[in-house]
Amino acid sequence: MLHVIFFSPKIPPNTGNAIRMSACTGSALHLVEPLGFEMTDAHLRRAGLDYHDLAHVEIHPNFDAAVAAVPGRIFAFTGHTDRMYTDIEYTDGDALLFGPEPDGLPEEIMSHPAITERVRIHMVPGVRSLNLANSAGIATYEAWRQLGFPGGV
Repeated sequence: MLHVIFFSPKIPPNTGNAIRMSACTGSALHLVEPLGFEMTDAHLRRAGLDYHDLAHVEIHPNFDAAVAAVPGRIFAFTGHTDRMYTDIEYTDGDALLFGPEPDGLPEEIMSHPAITERVRIHMVPGVRSLNLANSAGIATYEAWRQLGFPGGV
């Protein structure tokens, strides 16, 4: 199983979309508090459609608790590295870590000893970032593809 970690997400529809992606890929979604919304938020529920009961979602009180729940390596996604996410050979149990909108992961999280490596998603020059849910989807599908789409049809 792949793991996706959202560190302190702020925008409910992005998390709702990630819940839907988690259900569709069989990945686990870990949300690290504080959240910028309530899990009952209508925008979150609407974006996740009826996939909430099909997704594996865990809420953690802090980053260390999320780390303890992940069995594999943790890749921190940031625009501040040259290492591309497509250069990683993903394995079962790996986690893809994303920071909150619009600032991304704080340095103290990217420097945490559990972080295996910082990676980035390809973009054209002059743009700042992709949408959080889109970034998570791009990375999750690449990792899942490399694993042979286990459980997929």
